[in-house]
Amino acid sequence: MSFAQPDHARNMRLIGHSDQGGRGDGSQLMVHRGHAYVAHPWSGGFSIIDVRDPRKPGAATFVPAPPKTWTIHLQTHDDLLLVVHALDLFAEAAFADEKDYYAASVGDRLGTAAGAAKARPWSAGMAIYDISQPTRPQRIGFFPVDGVGIHRIWYVGGRWAYVSALIDGFTDYILVIVDLADPTRPVEAGRFWLPGMNKAAGETPTWGEGRRYALHHAVVEGDTAYACWRDGGLTLIDVSDKAKPRLTVHRNWSPPYGGGTHSALPLVDRNLLIVADEAVADNEADGRKHTWVFDIRAPENPVSIVTFPIPAEADYPAKGGHFGPHNLHENRPGTFRSSSLVFATWQNAGIRAFDISDPYRPKETGALVPAAPERMIDRRVRPRVIQSADVFVDAAGLIYATDYNAGLSIIEYGG
Repeated sequence: MSFAQPDHARNMRLIGHSDQGGRGDGSQLMVHRGHAYVAHPWSGGFSIIDVRDPRKPGAATFVPAPPKTWTIHLQTHDDLLLVVHALDLFAEAAFADEKDYYAASVGDRLGTAAGAAKARPWSAGMAIYDISQPTRPQRIGFFPVDGVGIHRIWYVGGRWAYVSALIDGFTDYILVIVDLADPTRPVEAGRFWLPGMNKAAGETPTWGEGRRYALHHAVVEGDTAYACWRDGGLTLIDVSDKAKPRLTVHRNWSPPYGGGTHSALPLVDRNLLIVADEAVADNEADGRKHTWVFDIRAPENPVSIVTFPIPAEADYPAKGGHFGPHNLHENRPGTFRSSSLVFATWQNAGIRAFDISDPYRPKETGALVPAAPERMIDRRVRPRVIQSADVFVDAAGLIYATDYNAGLSIIEYGG
């Protein structure tokens, strides 16, 4: 297969590419049993791509979403695939301007924070599929949500899934723990939110206009959920009692920094926590965003000790689109796992690798910036530049990366 050569590469090599069956838009991806499961932000559904030969990806199987429904994040483990269902927010008039999605509580903007029932011509919740036959997913269960829906999931097998859910009566997405003892009949086990989010119970937001406190997602290690709340910062939550999650500590560095706290990667064997703040505005209009390294030897008092170096081989702030951190490879069971090598997406600056052997001196050790998309799938008016979205590294060390428009890139790291 021929593909466009990257705009920049250092210690990484593009070895394969898929246009995902003509649906080049991708958000979260999982690679499982030789197949890439790619969630689409614009095409309305998800695709399954045969990557058993990573140099020649095979055909894509597309599974459409219900009408008006986002299925932008998903998780795989063993024979299960979990897929979010939520209102397609970027199709809503309230968020026609991208910045409005990030600058205010979604529940307030849509009127659902008041808790009033309304007709919902979309699907809200979490769909559960049997993927024992990878390209023939069979839906076996559904966890419904009375509200806008679910944004993202953390599930690595076993009984519990941890989801960010926007439920009627809340200003934005909160943490909900789902019991999957019977995956055909999932039930809620418990929930957690930041004070001020439960508007239906009379709580009053304290964070002011132009800010958004909303759980993007939590990564769970042991009995701790490391949860990122966009402009609400970071929490460590004790989830040993699933019915009553309990706050350990809340840290927020916005202001003075620009918020957008998105992804956490706990490296508990080294008492470290990596936290990425998402860039959510073009040309750094939301300020310089960072990936932070925290010392968590005292979990009740996480201390930031350094930030990752910023890509600088080109003028990325002037390139157009978003420049800054987005997702981290999350060291899931069965994937490439390291406490010293971190893989990240940097949006218009592509995919990056960082060596944190010395946690006080992180070093960039590899980079690949894919070529601009040949055509735009994003229905919004956006610049035609790469916007690397998610990164997944398999057990053999191959890197898979999605883009909002440019398809699936498969990359070898030279380290």
